[in-house]
Amino acid sequence: MNKKSLHALFLLLCLAVVAVGQVNLKAPIPVDPNVKIGKLKNGLTYYIRKNEKPAKKVELRLAINAGSILENDDQRGLAHFLEHMAFNGTKNFKKNELVSYLQSIGVSFGADLNAYTSFDETVYILPIPTEKEGLLDKGLLVLSDWASAIDLDQAEVVKERGVVLEELRLGRGADQRMRDRYFPLLFKDSQYAKRLPIGEKAIIGNFDRKALVDFYEDWYRPDLMAVIAVGDLDIVEMEKKIQAAFSGIKAKREIKKRPTFDVPDHKETLIAVETDKEASFTSVQLLFKKPDEAVVTLADLRKQTVKSFFNGMLNARLDELRQSPNPPFVFAGASFSSMVRTKDAYSMIGGTDPAGIKATLAALLEENKRVKEFGFTEGEFVRQKERYLKGLENNYKERDKTESRNFANEYIYHFLSENPIPGIEFRYQFAQEIVPKITLEEVNALAKNTTSEENRVIVVTGAEKEAGIYPTKAEITDLLMKSETAKVKPYVEETSKEPLIGNLATTAKIKDEKIDKEFGITYWTLSNGVKVALKPTDFQADQILLRSFSSGGTSLVGDDKALSANYISQVVGESGLKKLSKVQLEKMLAGKTANVSVSLSDSFEYINGNSTPKDLETML
Repeated sequence: MNKKSLHALFLLLCLAVVAVGQVNLKAPIPVDPNVKIGKLKNGLTYYIRKNEKPAKKVELRLAINAGSILENDDQRGLAHFLEHMAFNGTKNFKKNELVSYLQSIGVSFGADLNAYTSFDETVYILPIPTEKEGLLDKGLLVLSDWASAIDLDQAEVVKERGVVLEELRLGRGADQRMRDRYFPLLFKDSQYAKRLPIGEKAIIGNFDRKALVDFYEDWYRPDLMAVIAVGDLDIVEMEKKIQAAFSGIKAKREIKKRPTFDVPDHKETLIAVETDKEASFTSVQLLFKKPDEAVVTLADLRKQTVKSFFNGMLNARLDELRQSPNPPFVFAGASFSSMVRTKDAYSMIGGTDPAGIKATLAALLEENKRVKEFGFTEGEFVRQKERYLKGLENNYKERDKTESRNFANEYIYHFLSENPIPGIEFRYQFAQEIVPKITLEEVNALAKNTTSEENRVIVVTGAEKEAGIYPTKAEITDLLMKSETAKVKPYVEETSKEPLIGNLATTAKIKDEKIDKEFGITYWTLSNGVKVALKPTDFQADQILLRSFSSGGTSLVGDDKALSANYISQVVGESGLKKLSKVQLEKMLAGKTANVSVSLSDSFEYINGNSTPKDLETML
């Protein structure tokens, strides 16, 4: 069966969930038929997908359903340490041979070759070029060695202690250092509070090699692993290669049950204020812990869509507030997301300066209360539907241009967290059926249950400052109490009936036309002197790019305005158009893809834009 036939069959299966125009919400979420999923006899799962962007490259991943949460007391930090050791020698690549070999074939450490360890998983990332015969086999050999044959040489373990201890001391950056300090509060009374991936300094500096071997042999086993291969490959051949490379791997010890750990609820609000001398900005996070929700049926997928509507409308309000004359923050956002395997969260974050922390927190609390009491408006709801459907449409039309690494990341979390992977074809079809039937009342009902005084956490982070700049926990608690009794007003729409395009000037005519057949470019000279070059391409399926320029630039600006000229791009980007404010303009453009920006160099001024063919006139 060819690819077109496969797509046609899948769309028929998609329609099977619809009976007489009604979606069967009890049906399970389908799996994208473009990905081949299998399981070896030893329990290892594999995902294979052919994707030719970029060409002659395959994205390989080894996902292991084991992270720091599984460490014993004497192993704290060893899941992460083991990830380091994977690059220091394996059965088939001794000591530094692995990194040297990969760099010799164009895979650079850090930029391409990488890995990460979190609470619940460890993931190894290996993109492999396929221009030469045998490179893909070597890549699979590397993954196989990581899975079962890391050489935990005592001398290399001793040498790596210093590297990890230095990373613990200063190499992880300000954000990570502050996170390591407030995570124990965020995950209060849970195993997560005791198992930060970076570990404990005393243990890393003194652990016995046996503790490292124990973690490796207990948890690096095939039933907890997935191999992912996405890229310029043959699915049948790749399946044979994976079977040959990984079928022989066996668990080294008696299999232990892989436990899960809950994050307990709490009545009180937990507050953390953390600073670091290298922090680059100040932020306020407001989190509300929620029970984790599995996404298995189409009803679950529909509920996710309702949540995305809430996110989109509240974020639009926050952005509108950011653009007010005296905004309380420089940026803000809200979202529903997963915290860890057993806990989700509704969270908000605002960026500000240290003196604006209380104003930012007050604004976040006020906007939550406003939407809780009064909900969203019909106008906001209509615009969000348009934005959502337009975004899906763009993704659907560009589906053949998706990068392989994006698919690889999806499959990692399908394996680790059972995140659905129905594919853009199904999501697009499903949205056409359900979005028109989602009501404003559903979203507003969700808003009423989003926040509460229980399971609430507030985290303030920023650069070290003199005493008194950051609010105390008592001051934050007082602000919370005042917000509970404060009165808020309903949201008022800022709209305009001003047309985007009024009376146009006389249309210019094409005065001259030339065609360059070699490069496929058509050149026009218009009657007003403007020169136009048109170049059809197939780089993107639904995109038009515009770049226009003229001689001039900042070299023509006087000394008294030179500094201002450097900021013209930012000023224009935050400005409206004609009599429309930026907020009104954005509302008018909801559901459209039409973007324009201006910039200056020393010698030229530019107007750049992008749109879809459908929205070309709007962009112009």
